[in-house]
Amino acid sequence: MDSTGLITPSGWAKLPQQGRMDIQISTSAHLTDAQRIDWLRLIRSDNVGPRTFRSLINHFGSAHSALERLPDLARRGGAARAGRICSEQDARAELAASKRHGVSLVAPGEAGYPPRLATLDDAPPLLGARGLQDVLMRPMIAIVGSRNASGAGLKFAQTLAHDLGDAGFVIVSGLARGIDQAAHRASIPGGTVAVLAGGHDRIYPPEHEDLLAAILDTGGAISEMPLGHVPRARDFPRRNRLISGAALGVVVVEAAHRSGSLITARIAAEQGREVFAVPGSPLDPRAAGTNDLIKQGATLTTEASDVINAVEPIMGRPIELREPDDDPLASEPDASDRARIIDLLGPTPILLDDLIRMAGASPAIVRTVLLELELAGRLERHGGGLVSLI
Repeated sequence: MDSTGLITPSGWAKLPQQGRMDIQISTSAHLTDAQRIDWLRLIRSDNVGPRTFRSLINHFGSAHSALERLPDLARRGGAARAGRICSEQDARAELAASKRHGVSLVAPGEAGYPPRLATLDDAPPLLGARGLQDVLMRPMIAIVGSRNASGAGLKFAQTLAHDLGDAGFVIVSGLARGIDQAAHRASIPGGTVAVLAGGHDRIYPPEHEDLLAAILDTGGAISEMPLGHVPRARDFPRRNRLISGAALGVVVVEAAHRSGSLITARIAAEQGREVFAVPGSPLDPRAAGTNDLIKQGATLTTEASDVINAVEPIMGRPIELREPDDDPLASEPDASDRARIIDLLGPTPILLDDLIRMAGASPAIVRTVLLELELAGRLERHGGGLVSLI
C-alpha cells in the first residue's frame, strides 16, 4: 500500500498448500485503523458502489478526502439533496458488531480476502470474512446449479466437490438449496466457502444455518453486505459475481433456461474465469441451460479431471491486484459537455466506449459526469461496461 491508501500489487509470496498445488498471495497490504473507518464510511454511503469507490479513492487520494467531496459531486449530478454519508459513529459501530460476530472487514490484499476476487474491477473494497483465513486464500472452484435439482445432479455435485477437494481445491458456492448445498456438504472436510447474499447474521435460506456452522469449522464465509442486511432479489446477482470472481472457474451442474446459475456463468466469462458445464438429458429441462453452455463453448465436464486439467496452466501464474485507473477524472466538466453526455444517456444501456465516442469528449470528462450522476442516484451500471439512466 502506498502513502495515499491505494492498494498496490507488491510483496507476493509463494506458500505451499494441500496436495500438489500452491498459490501466490499478497502479505504486504494492510489498512490502518483510521483508513478502515474511512473506507467503511465511503462504501456505506448512498450511491457509492465498488466501482464508484475505486474512482473516488484513486482520484482524491484517500477515502477521507473523497468523503468531503461527495455532497458537491452529487449536487453537480443533479441530486435534489445530498445522499446520506455514513458517519464515523456508524462505521465504528459496524466494526464493533462485526467483531462480536467473528467477522473481519478485510481489504483487497489483506489476509482473508480471496486473492482472485481482489483482481475484479468491482471487487468489494471491504469484505466481511468469517472462518479460516488460510482456506479463504487457497485456490477455489465454484460449483453452482439448480435449486430444484435432480437426484442425479445432486449426486454428481457431491462427487465432483469431493474429488476436487481431494485434489486440494476449495469449493465455493452460494449456500442455496439444491446443487449449492450438495457441493458444500461434500467438501466440508477439505474446506468450502459460502458466499452470502445478505449480512452474516441474515442467512438465506434460514434452514441452512446449521450447514453454515459446519462450513465455518473447516472453511469460511464471505459477504459484502453489512450485518442486518436481509437479502433481496437484486442482491443474488451481486453475490454471484463474488462466487465466480473468487474462483479459477465455475462448474454449472444443472440449470434451466433463465436460471440464476446461467447468470453466474455469464459473469464468470466476463471476468475471464473458466466455465464448465455438466451435460444432461435433452428431455430434462434442468439440463437445458447447461447443454446450451456447452454449445457456446463451455468445457464439457463429466469428472474432476476435466476441471483440473483446464485450470492447472493458470495455477502457476502470479495473481496481481488491479492497478489504479489510467484515466484520471476531470476537475469539473463544463455545462455543455455535461448536457451533451446526459442527452446521449437514457433507460437503454449504452457502452461506455460508445458514449465517449458519441459525446466527442475526453474519457476523463465522460467518467466524471457518470460519477456525478451515480452519486446523485441517477445512473445504473450494468455488466460489460454498459450504463443507463435510472
